[in-house]
Amino acid sequence: MTRSHYDVAIVGGGVVGSALACALRNSGLQVILLDAQSREAAVSRQQVYAVTLLTGQILQGIGVWEAILPQINTFRQIRLSDGDRPGDVRFVPQDLALERLGYVAEHTPLLKTLREYLDKSNNVCCLESAQVQQIDYGAKVATVTYQHQDQEQQVTANLVVAADGGRSPLREAAGISTRGWKYWQSCVTFKVKPEKSHENIAYEKFQASGPFAILPLPGNRCNVVWTAPHDEAQALMELDEAEFRERLQQRFGQEMGRVELASSRYLFPVQLMQSDRYVKPRLALVGDAAHRCHPVGGQGMNLGIRDVAALAEVLQSAQERGQDIGTLTVLKRYERWRKLENLTILGFTDVLDRLFSNNWWPLVLLRQLGLWGLRHLPPVKTTALRLMTGLLGRQPQLARD
Repeated sequence: MTRSHYDVAIVGGGVVGSALACALRNSGLQVILLDAQSREAAVSRQQVYAVTLLTGQILQGIGVWEAILPQINTFRQIRLSDGDRPGDVRFVPQDLALERLGYVAEHTPLLKTLREYLDKSNNVCCLESAQVQQIDYGAKVATVTYQHQDQEQQVTANLVVAADGGRSPLREAAGISTRGWKYWQSCVTFKVKPEKSHENIAYEKFQASGPFAILPLPGNRCNVVWTAPHDEAQALMELDEAEFRERLQQRFGQEMGRVELASSRYLFPVQLMQSDRYVKPRLALVGDAAHRCHPVGGQGMNLGIRDVAALAEVLQSAQERGQDIGTLTVLKRYERWRKLENLTILGFTDVLDRLFSNNWWPLVLLRQLGLWGLRHLPPVKTTALRLMTGLLGRQPQLARD
């Protein structure tokens, strides 16, 4: 049953928005989650995520990890290679004195589990097929007008959280500008079934045209993200299945024998984006609404989950002190925490893509030197791995619970 007033109104019910609602379940705050899609549509996306160790720790702290873990895959090795040049870099758990390096999760079980957790939450109201029409930000509260079941309705909230994606209507309506650029590349993504076991190894194969990532899924399937210049990516989409499978096998290699397609192909362009501000009075941006990065390294969703953990911690601390959670004084704590950390990862993925997506000989020498350092200098390898797994930087309380 909906109330007329909430402490927090989250707009967007994807993985990041739902995770924030879950993180606030025991916070003492009253939360409403407004999702423009039906639940069936929301959970049916074919997306696959690399899940870092830190994200796993945060989801553990939220209380959903035990239900998610049996439905996803754990990988215990990462292999980086530079085209067909010899000398790949192999990361193993022993490099961090741990038992694993990360996970791979399909969208459906991840979001489905988060939503089921919210169904049991007394302080969270989830409204599906709720189209936000307008938000008026007042001095004391924000008024959210939305369409639900063919009726226009309103609620007020101390804070509105925009978790409504990279093209965030809330961000644009609030007049928050962004910086960044569209890359010359697009990604073709799909699932395959290899002849041999993937052995829980994640691959990042760098080519002059762009990275080629292979992520191991349950059931001995793999998710492939094939990055290429726009025209080449479009041409890959237009190949018939037999021609595409032949091109795929050449790029995939023979480590796992023959590969068969196990899903349709999907195409998406690549963009880097950083919002000038993450907060305004009564408004906070999280996930893709605040930032977007190149998919190399699989960091995108993980940055959003780190936003969630940081914002939840800031809000709960303010609540315990009796502070107004929608004020800039409170929200700036979240922005200071996350903006620089996100910018670091955006820069890291941008440099990684530009460094490897070419054959200009000075950069070839530079990256070969970098790969040599990863192979032979343990501190360099450990630092890079801690960055990739999310273990470098400020750790939120949820990751320590």
